[in-house]
Amino acid sequence: MAAPSPVSPLAPKSYPDLPPVEGVRFATAAAGIKYRGRTDVMLALLDKGTQVAGVFTKSKCSSAPVDWCRSKLAGGKARALVVNSGNANAFTGRDGLEQARFTAKLAATATGAPIGEIFLASTGVIGEPLDARKFDGVFDRLVADARPDGLLEAAKAIMTTDTYPKVVTRKVEIGGVEVTINGMAKGAGMIAPDMATMLSYVFTDAPIAAPALQAMLSKSVQGSFNSITVDSDTSTSDTLMLFATGAAAKRGAPKIALASDRRLAGFKKALDDVLLDLAHQVVRDGEGCRKFVEITVEGAASAKAAKIVALSIANSPLVKTAIAGEDANWGRIVAAVGKAGEKADRDRLAIWFGGIRVAHKGLRDPAYDEANTSAFMKGEKIDIRVEIGAGGKGTATVWTCDLTKEYVAINGDYRS
Repeated sequence: MAAPSPVSPLAPKSYPDLPPVEGVRFATAAAGIKYRGRTDVMLALLDKGTQVAGVFTKSKCSSAPVDWCRSKLAGGKARALVVNSGNANAFTGRDGLEQARFTAKLAATATGAPIGEIFLASTGVIGEPLDARKFDGVFDRLVADARPDGLLEAAKAIMTTDTYPKVVTRKVEIGGVEVTINGMAKGAGMIAPDMATMLSYVFTDAPIAAPALQAMLSKSVQGSFNSITVDSDTSTSDTLMLFATGAAAKRGAPKIALASDRRLAGFKKALDDVLLDLAHQVVRDGEGCRKFVEITVEGAASAKAAKIVALSIANSPLVKTAIAGEDANWGRIVAAVGKAGEKADRDRLAIWFGGIRVAHKGLRDPAYDEANTSAFMKGEKIDIRVEIGAGGKGTATVWTCDLTKEYVAINGDYRS
């Protein structure tokens, strides 16, 4: 069994108390997918009537579980979620889909749920066949062991190169009734926008219909998981799903059918906050990272153009290695802006590291101080702001991390 990596220095210092979401229970087990004795499968049991929404990778080489989930999402209902680590069941041909179907069948039998309301995800090595027979008998134990307070253990079960589980919780009111939103995520490498391998699951007891959930989720992901990058590589398995049990209706929460319902204003804000928190945790666990980097681009022709430029900076290996070396090399940022293909004015370009302006009007800032800038670069949080001088009001913010020797080491022997 491979030795676990040291916990990221950017990891949270503690985990939040996670109040149970009524209508959801969790259990974990060791099925021996890749390693003996390692917890590698989790089951989330969902009460009858739970509504579901999801967004998935835009990769043209999507995994079998992603294809399975897409085919079931239109039904809008979910009774169980099964996630395994250790094997991605991606690039596994027709057999991969058969293994996914067999997994769902085993879960449906154990839970008594319709097979069309079973959702799946797998994370791990691409191209290795998944032997779903290892799940035989495991789901019966999971159903018996499932409990409402098992979210943190479930988050641990789906980790691969992650160094810590990623969880978050928020409370918000709908129609004067408090509801809970809990979320978890996994991801540390192969993280780039287009459903940022990344898996994330959010659970709420709010009584919200599937179409409204889908509309909110599709919008919210743009400013969170689709605005992060660790290494510019989009996974075959990226999955984000939102489950609403509706249990809060018993306490008087109104049933919501449309995303445009004004009573959802607070919920939308809380959902945005949950997804952004999880997305930031993914970046803070970037493989081998030591720096959390926020990049804001201003003055672009549009918000879309600003985001393209921001991602060009965030995905630049030269920018990321300079940050790892604590070097404020703004020349690499200039190069990343220039190659992005969006309108920019070289002679109006300005760059800030934190509150320190290092470049102004296309030149090194005359007040530039190397000592102050070097001191700033030693911190764990690096803020970079770029005015590209295109004369517009477009702005965008993305988040990334540095690129270190440890990233190469982790990915150099990932399969061994």
